[in-house]
Amino acid sequence: MSGRRERHRYLFIRILEACNADCFMCEFALSRDTYRFSPQDFAELLPRALAAGVGYVRFTGGEPLMHRDVVDLVRAGSAAGMRMSLITNGMLLPKMAQPLAEAGLAQVIVSLDGASGATHDVYRRSPGMFDNGLRGLRSAAGLGILPRVNTVVGPHNYAEMPRLQKVLTDAGVQQWELSALKLDRSITYPDPADVRRVCDPVYDADPAHLLVPLGKRFYGDTPEEQQQYFTRSLTPRASRPVCHVVDDVIYVDGKFGRMYACSCLPHREDGSGPGGAPLHEGGAVALDTPAFRAHAGFFRERGPEVCSGCSTTAAGYSDDVARLGAVPAWHY
Repeated sequence: MSGRRERHRYLFIRILEACNADCFMCEFALSRDTYRFSPQDFAELLPRALAAGVGYVRFTGGEPLMHRDVVDLVRAGSAAGMRMSLITNGMLLPKMAQPLAEAGLAQVIVSLDGASGATHDVYRRSPGMFDNGLRGLRSAAGLGILPRVNTVVGPHNYAEMPRLQKVLTDAGVQQWELSALKLDRSITYPDPADVRRVCDPVYDADPAHLLVPLGKRFYGDTPEEQQQYFTRSLTPRASRPVCHVVDDVIYVDGKFGRMYACSCLPHREDGSGPGGAPLHEGGAVALDTPAFRAHAGFFRERGPEVCSGCSTTAAGYSDDVARLGAVPAWHY
């Protein structure tokens, strides 16, 4: 059996673009787009996913909890043997946690960018979102769902990370991703040394007492990565010689009928590399197609050189595979 098949793959599915949040960094802020990935779509996709070695499915958006069939989608994936996850802004999670748990949701990821509602709700331009998100995480944890938080970090909020670390630890959150703010312009930090002074202790904390972020530091682990980040806004990426993420990830954008080999590559149709692959061939869903393998192969070989929007967990995942050959569950 190949190294890839010894690891279950992750299938990401963007099930809608609509959203009830107004986050300043997101292209789907307050979207009222009508597209919905349907239960019928999922029923067609699931057998192909199982055949492709998928063991984890994560629903993304937009805001997945706005999808009226999200509980049924989770239930269908769980019944097929998939471990189900979704990422949410958390506003609707307190009332949805119970039915999602009953449907078999294994992990929930809530986006929290500040240490309190006084800051997070301003960054996300959505009053009440922090309190609802934290309350939903606690409810989910009590129901046996693995609670995780993803945080977008930039010049506006990096100083809050030590306080947020304490808040999340006290709330019983089990996983935490810090990913660098990405905008269509350079991100400038007036004092990079202060970023390291504030955030290095967050990563170097004792995991027996504090929740430690997954993956690489959002500003880089090595002097070279940090220089690239603070001077060019280039986020840390998989270490050379190859990116292993593309061996293990299929990202499906149902609205446009495209699939990609990394969750950091959706909608990449700008000529910088193969822009994904069609999800359908001959009118039927097909995952491991020659077009998809060519797309994945390009970024496997060239990703450590050309990717400019890698996430800390993706970079850390690839490096862990290179060192250890395996990665713990849900570490992507």
